[in-house]
Amino acid sequence: MRLPFTCPSISLRLVFVLALLLAPGAVLARTILVVGDSLSASYGIDVESGWVARLQQRLEEHKLNYKVINASISGDTTANGRVRLPRALAQHEPAVVVLELGGNDGLRGLPLEEMKRNLAAMIEESKKSGAEVVLIGIRLPPNYGPRYNERFRAVYEDLAARYRLPLVPFLLDGVYEQDGLMQPDGIHPTAAAQARMLDNVWPKLRPVLKR
Repeated sequence: MRLPFTCPSISLRLVFVLALLLAPGAVLARTILVVGDSLSASYGIDVESGWVARLQQRLEEHKLNYKVINASISGDTTANGRVRLPRALAQHEPAVVVLELGGNDGLRGLPLEEMKRNLAAMIEESKKSGAEVVLIGIRLPPNYGPRYNERFRAVYEDLAARYRLPLVPFLLDGVYEQDGLMQPDGIHPTAAAQARMLDNVWPKLRPVLKR
């Protein structure tokens, strides 16, 4: 009986890969999935300068075996994120999901009840998949009025309390209205602001990460 043809070089490479995977102490990197909008998609700046790219660097500095997948899309609302999240969860099987959405809902004056339902559905879907969830909040410009701004902020606080999630209250804390840290549109941060943004996220994210 003639055996199927095999290429020795391919066979050797396959054996080498399997040996690495099965070697004692070999651990595949866990995944952190960031689902956000333009604030996480590095709008107007180089992707490598964004806080999400800087997060990967910090993980490596702390010798934490995680890889970061940035699934952020500029302009996304919570409704957009809710639609695309299930596919991202199935594809990447993340250990941690970082949700940074809602800013575009607020800027467009969309119903806050709908925003809250969408975020709640995303949190539940993420937790159902086995992932830890970190929620990132944002604030709106003062011209939206104190009542609407307070209700908007309460969405994140209520969800964090209901699901017992780590909450970053304001991603742009220490950035917004600071000279040189916002782009001319007054909405998007500059490259110089990204380190501070990561510093805002890190204290809430670090405790959920495993070595």
